[in-house]
Amino acid sequence: MSRAHRVDRVRARMAGADALLVTDLTNIRWLTGFTGSNGWVVLGSDTITLVTDGRYGVQAAQQMAAAGVQGDVAVGATGGACLELVAQACAAYSTVAFESTHVTFHQHTQYRAAVAAELVPTTGVVEAERRVKDPDEIEAMARACRIADQALAEVAPSLVDGLTEAQVRNRLELRMRELGASGPSYDTIVATGPRNAALPHHRPTDTVIEHGHTVIIDVGALVDGYHSDMTRTFVVGEPTPLQDELYHLVLTAQQAGVAAVRPGMRVQELDGVCRGIITDAGYGDWFTHGTGHGVGLLIHEDPFVNRAGDAILQVGDVVTVEPGVYREGFGGVRVEDLVVVTSDGCRVLTSSPKDSPCPPSPPTT
Repeated sequence: MSRAHRVDRVRARMAGADALLVTDLTNIRWLTGFTGSNGWVVLGSDTITLVTDGRYGVQAAQQMAAAGVQGDVAVGATGGACLELVAQACAAYSTVAFESTHVTFHQHTQYRAAVAAELVPTTGVVEAERRVKDPDEIEAMARACRIADQALAEVAPSLVDGLTEAQVRNRLELRMRELGASGPSYDTIVATGPRNAALPHHRPTDTVIEHGHTVIIDVGALVDGYHSDMTRTFVVGEPTPLQDELYHLVLTAQQAGVAAVRPGMRVQELDGVCRGIITDAGYGDWFTHGTGHGVGLLIHEDPFVNRAGDAILQVGDVVTVEPGVYREGFGGVRVEDLVVVTSDGCRVLTSSPKDSPCPPSPPTT
């Protein structure tokens, strides 16, 4: 995945500063391809220096080369030595911008003591470019979606077998790895019954999945550092009238949201499409979270789709559309797809069936 063009895009946003000190590891990975756990990048108008410690010197050089980024790698033996190398990389500049939302007060104090240049706080410089995904990024997420889709298709039929939430989670995560994922995108959610399924981000337990339960499964795969995100809800056994009503209400809201996605749309408006349908049916206070969020190198990133957001969707945004309803004593229902915004609407990256809450039959071989 080439990253050379990304460096120039970020440079174009450095107006008012001679260089940018990048300290957030996700931003460093996006810029350089470096995946280590300790690093700094000093980006000047025509230079880029990656500072890291001795564990990662060779790795950093290899990953930058693979990403097509021409720059220097400086290796320090200690934290103090790394800080001195950062200061040296900044020495040619009068003003250096830093990522204020990713720097603690203690770190800022250290930078001020070591760096001679004026330090200028900035926010969202790299993130603004990271938000819109290029074709390679979209393909990585599409592959992650295909892996999660297949894993769910193979594991969901076992919901009727009396497994626990944790057992279903374990089967999903193992199968995703077997299919080529480096791991799950996040802690896989399997939430069953009138209590656990009422919690949008319930962590799986040894609770047994029983006849009559609603079961929310929120699952994603990680491929080349990029995430997928999908939720499907099942009912074990014949749905009750309320389960059937709420499932199809949420499904209608979710499908309307997906159909509404387009460039130039305000995230508030997209949230309103889903929320309005659920509210008009009398269940507005059961919908307790936002309609969606951006996905990329992070599972939750800009743009966030909710009632308070002011972002405008752009071509290349990858976002979830995931309305849900939750109430203790009932459980919950959520349906979620991952979509990429296109010039004339969106392309849905997740493909697991959602027309029915019944667990699927085992795949045929």
